Formats: sequence, structure tokens, C-alpha cells
Amino acid sequence: MGHNPDLDSSGTAGEPKGVTGSHIEQTSSNLEANVNLEAKLKNPLEGLSRVELLSRVETFCAEKNLTEHLPLFRKGALIAQSPDNYASISGPEALDDEEKAVLLKEVEHKWRLPARLFLTIATCSIGAAVQGWDQTGTNGANIFFPNYYGIGGDTAREKLLVGLINAGPYIGSAFIGCWLSDPINNWIGRRGVIFVSAHFCIWPVIGSAFCHTWPQQLACRLLMGIGMGVKASTVPIYAAENSPASIRGALVMSWQMWTAFGIFLGTAFNLAVFHASSNVNWRLMLGAPFIPAVPLLLLIYLCPESPRWYMKKGRYPEAWKSMVKLRNHPIQVARDMFYIHSQLEVEHQLLAGSNYAKRFVELFTVPRVRRATLAAFTVMIAQQMCGINIIAFYSTTIFKDSGSTEFQALLSSFGFGLVNWLFAFPAFWTIDTFGRRSLLLFTFPQMMWTLLAAGLFTLLDMGPARTGLVALFVFLFAAFYSPGEGPVPFTYSAEVFPLSHREVGMGFAVATCLFWASVLGITFPFLLDSLGTVGAFGLYAGFNLVAFIAIFLVVPETKQKTLEELDYVFAVKTSKFMSYQCTKALPWFIKRWVFWQRNAKLEPLYEFDRIKEAEKERRAEEERRAKETGTITSTATGAELDEKKGLGHVNAPNA
Repeated sequence: MGHNPDLDSSGTAGEPKGVTGSHIEQTSSNLEANVNLEAKLKNPLEGLSRVELLSRVETFCAEKNLTEHLPLFRKGALIAQSPDNYASISGPEALDDEEKAVLLKEVEHKWRLPARLFLTIATCSIGAAVQGWDQTGTNGANIFFPNYYGIGGDTAREKLLVGLINAGPYIGSAFIGCWLSDPINNWIGRRGVIFVSAHFCIWPVIGSAFCHTWPQQLACRLLMGIGMGVKASTVPIYAAENSPASIRGALVMSWQMWTAFGIFLGTAFNLAVFHASSNVNWRLMLGAPFIPAVPLLLLIYLCPESPRWYMKKGRYPEAWKSMVKLRNHPIQVARDMFYIHSQLEVEHQLLAGSNYAKRFVELFTVPRVRRATLAAFTVMIAQQMCGINIIAFYSTTIFKDSGSTEFQALLSSFGFGLVNWLFAFPAFWTIDTFGRRSLLLFTFPQMMWTLLAAGLFTLLDMGPARTGLVALFVFLFAAFYSPGEGPVPFTYSAEVFPLSHREVGMGFAVATCLFWASVLGITFPFLLDSLGTVGAFGLYAGFNLVAFIAIFLVVPETKQKTLEELDYVFAVKTSKFMSYQCTKALPWFIKRWVFWQRNAKLEPLYEFDRIKEAEKERRAEEERRAKETGTITSTATGAELDEKKGLGHVNAPNA
């Protein structure tokens, strides 16, 4: 959250104790007043005097029953105020060598995290494997169950019913599950939501293996969708709230990696049971996705609850115990908790007199929130427009229509699942290195031409060459999807909304994604029948182009910014952002990468970018002079080392 230069840094009269109320816009008019291209991303504690800051710390500890940790919180607040200058803190709050070493290691070895944090992310992400595996369960079963249920013909009704069964989980998610996320999270917490959702991902899935009619199958899949929607709306928030800012994107995107792993397991399982009885194999395919939900159900109680959720409920001692399990040292716990507290106090002001319905309406009426909603909506619907789910839902059907035998079609689907999973791994490094927006703008054109090529090769005569080339370009499509549009939507949507609207905003974003997934699942059998494989793939190649343009125009970068700093990114009007992309960014790209003009300069959109560029130039000049004189300048700081490593403000407390 940035500092409003129009307000005194001491805050307004009557603000709650322990909070810097002047650092956040409290009404839509105030939000609009801060819209400008000179927005600076500043720490919300910046500008407070040391005396005032430490006074707030004492008040905070007294009010929240944390007085036993007061010395740590005094140090933590000073670190949070100036993350890059912790070594220069003097007086009684000066850090000892161990504390300095911990903060330095946080920068130099950002992946050295507590085992409980890794367990937390891995456990909740196992739930994503259920979603991925279920997609591939129907993928393989699609060539068997329609005939058993008497809906395997070519009539419009039969194709509609097949599509409806495929889309069932996404209908349940989009219309029920996602909208239950906010009230259930408020009631039983993140862990409780994941526990409940795991039950919905076990019992209806097992039931789907025993259904004898298509209405029974549809009912089971709708129930499963409720759990999937609640889980998909909660897990990314849970991961984002528990993760340090420097690796938040990589940890949150483990949701996509585990979804891809679930798809891979599903395709492998489908292949393994293919030769079972024709009345049993498809039942096994539909029922097997309950398997990863069992460890999810059991392991979630080994994971700590979100400290932010505890703090929102006023349970600060429990938040301390939870945060200790998620950080390497108590000094990090004190730093992060005080920073989070200052934001949650402001959120309490924002939510005064608010309710779920009002917050939902504000997704479209409050300018800052509306821009986040538009960006999240765009990246979510783009995931369906790119065509990944026509492969995940119907790849076996597509390969069979392309001339493969049933077993060859399942084998090709297995190849798709393997490629989709393996290429999810690079995203752990690329998502926080190249950024969310950059990944999308690079991968969408690649998905467009590979999908189009896969469709065009279906025009070849039947034979091994046709089958192999179609499979090759489907695999290439998956290779470009997995590190780009695969992980970005859920990571992006989990971080762009302000605290006050995070749960309802994430619910809307996930509902958008899953609703359009259901539309895709219902309509694709019709598209495949009327347009053929080449027409259907060509249509989705065109959708990739539309999605690319939309992302270019309305999706800002969020890489390695704390969740609260993003308020200022979304303070820029959409019209101004679009104008900048068309009149500044696009001409620069053409000059730099088409005409190879190395001296081409991109005028920054934000003032903080200009400051960063000026600082880089200053450092480069100092280094040049140092080399010429054979000396080392004395201006290097921890922040400079961070910048060279591309870490930015990784020491900033995660918000």
C-alpha cells in the first residue's frame, strides 16, 4: 500500500491505535483521487517517526496479548518500515548477528523455507490433482459411457447430454461452490474449507463409478463440482497468505503443477485400465480421482491455519503460533505480523457496514477493485479461450476421430498429460522472473499457431503420419500452455484484489473460469460434429488471438509486488493503461525487437520505475568508475545486491 502525499503521515484524527490509516483510500472517491501515473509503491509504515512507530508497537502488543514478544515486535516494526536497512538499526532495537544472518539468507537463499510451509502448499495443492484427474477421467470414459447410458448417438439431445455430464463439475462450481467460499471461509477458516471440500471430492467421485443412468452420473458430478469450486476459490488465497512475497508466485502456482500432475495421473490410469472389461474400465476411470483427495483430507490437519485469518478474527496469539511454523525465525514473524496488522486494521474500517452482497457489487463499482476484477476476469476467461480444456476434456475423442485406435488415442492422451505436467516445472522459476504478463504475452501466440497446425494436419490422409503430426502439435501446445496460461490465472487472481474484497473477488474469478469451462464442455461436441477437428481447432486458435489482445490492453504486471502494493498498480485508469500500451510499449517493442534498435528506450508508466531506472544508471556509472580506478565504491547496499539478483523488494514483508 502506498503513502498518500496529500495526507499527514501521522494519520487522521481518531484512527484506530496501531494503524497508519492515512495510507489507504477509504472510499471510491478517495480511490479515484489517487489515480495518477506518478503512483509510488511505498511501505505503509514509511514516514512515521521512530518514536511514533515504537509507540504503536507497544499499543499493538498490549491490545493483542503479545507483550511477551514486545522486544521482537519493536525490532520487527523497524525492519518492516525499512526492509533494506535492517543492518543500520541502532539502539536497544539493533539486530544481533543471528537475526541479521536470517534476513540475509532470506535474500540469498529464498527457497530455504520451513518444512511446514512446503507441506502446507503441497498438501492443499494435492486438491488440484483431483480437478485435473477428474478431467481426464471423463476424457477416457467419453468413448465408453455414452453407449452404456444410451446417449452415444448423433442427435443433438445425445450430444448435449454427453457435454452436460462432462461439464457437470464446472456447473456445480460456477453456480454454487465458488459463491459459498466467502461465507464458509469466514465461518470455519481456510483449513476447514479445504477439509470440507475434500469430502465433496471423495464420496460423489466414488458414487460416479456406480451410476447406472446418466441423471445419476450428472448428480454425482454436480456435487463434486461444489467441493471443487469452494476448494479452487480458497487454496490460492491460502497459499498466497502463507507465502513470502519473493516466492509467492512460484508457491501459489504449485496449484497448476498439481493440476497438471493430476491430468498426467488420470491419463496414465486410463491407459492402465483400458484392457479391463468394457463395462468396468470406464467406471474405474470415473471413480479413481477420489484417490488424491484422501491424503488431502488427512494432511490438512498437519498444516497451520492462515495467520491472516486468525488476525482477522482477533486471535493474535494463535496467529503468532501459526506464523512461527511458516517462517525460519521469530524476527521474521514479528516483522510480518506487525505489517499485516497495520493493513488489517484499515480493512476493518473499509468493511464497517459492509456485507457479502455489497462487496460483490463493489467488484464492479469501486474503480480500484473494478480494474482488478477486469484483469482477473480476463486472465481467467483466457484460460478457456486458449483451448486447453478441449484437449483435457476430449483429447481421446479428438485423437480417435483423427484416425487412431481407441488404445492409440488413450496413449496419445497420456503423452499430452506427461508433456503438460513436465512443462509446468519451469513456471516455478519463470513466473517470478519474467512476470505474469510477460509469460502470457509470449505464450499465447505460440499456442495459437500450434493449435492451428494440429487442426490443419487432420486434413492429411488417414495414416501414421497424420496421427503423429496431430499428436506432436498438441504436445507442443501443451508445452507452451503449462508455463504460461496454466499457472498465471489462479496466481494472478489470488493477489490482485485488496484485502477487503479478496475472497469475494477470488470467488468471482474462479466462477468465471469454471462457468466458461462448463460452456466449453457442453458446446465442444457440437463444434466437433459441425466444424470437424480442423474447424474447431481453428476457432480456438482465433480465440487465442483475441485473448492475447485483451491481455495486452487490460492486464498489468504484478510480479514480486506485495499484495497491498498492488493497490497503486490498479489506481491507474484502464484507459490510461491501454493508451500507454498502444502509444509507448508497442512502438518500443517494435523498435527494439523487430528493427533491433538497441538504443530504444521505453518510457516507464509508473514513477517508481523511473526511480529504479535512474538508480540503475547511477550504479552502473559508479561501477564503471570503480573499475577505472581499481577501487570498490562504498555505496553498495543490501538493496543493491537484491536489485542485481533481480529480487526487487524481496525483504519487504509479505502482505
